[in-house]
Amino acid sequence: MHQANRKAVFAWLDACNRSRMPNCYRSGKIGADETMMNYIWGGMLIIGIIFGVATGNMQAVTDAVLQSSKEAVTLGISMLGIVAFWSGLMEVGQEAGVITGLTRLIAPFMRFLFPGIPKGHRAWDSLSANFVANILGLGWAATPAGLRAMSDLEELERERENSEYMDEKVGIAAANGFMDYGARTASNEMCTFLVMNISSLQLIPVNIIAYRSQYGSANPAAVIAPAIVATFFSTVVAVIYCKVMGRKCE
Repeated sequence: MHQANRKAVFAWLDACNRSRMPNCYRSGKIGADETMMNYIWGGMLIIGIIFGVATGNMQAVTDAVLQSSKEAVTLGISMLGIVAFWSGLMEVGQEAGVITGLTRLIAPFMRFLFPGIPKGHRAWDSLSANFVANILGLGWAATPAGLRAMSDLEELERERENSEYMDEKVGIAAANGFMDYGARTASNEMCTFLVMNISSLQLIPVNIIAYRSQYGSANPAAVIAPAIVATFFSTVVAVIYCKVMGRKCE
């Protein structure tokens, strides 16, 4: 993997999975959530197979596995065209200046969310691009911008001379392709960015529309209005939460 991309992925994992959250954000110690989910899904599969054998429905279990596998492949191929279309549309919007216009439109909101980021810092571009892509429902286009944003926020911590992010402290580990993420604490900006991505106001829920269309919905786009209402309120709650927790961190 290209060094810059690997660094961006490490930065994303740093705040998402392995780094410590500030005490004001943390309600409990971060545990092995990923391992627990593996146990849950694995347990569900094993229980289903055992139940099928015990009730004499093993043939139905086998048929369901094969049918689900077929549907997964079909859905993946169908989604490929939709992903290509909307990702291409995002690129066209970028070249036409639409994304730049939307970025300027949300600039006051971004400054309200991230008052600690210096004006002109490159993190603004990647953060804004990620927010715009999420608002338009283009999660595939939002992911690369999100990776860049986390990398830029990591760089911002170095500029602030945060010892946990200084190169001399992690240089040996980074050179070996491994980083001690547990030794770092996610910044307020990183926490806010992740919370806002989880809430994610969406005007066009492209994924849901695509799934509904694939499974024969008479009106796949009927979900747009409910999705806007639901994500609007989830975003309002997320903003309030980030501001309250951010003040506790100060």
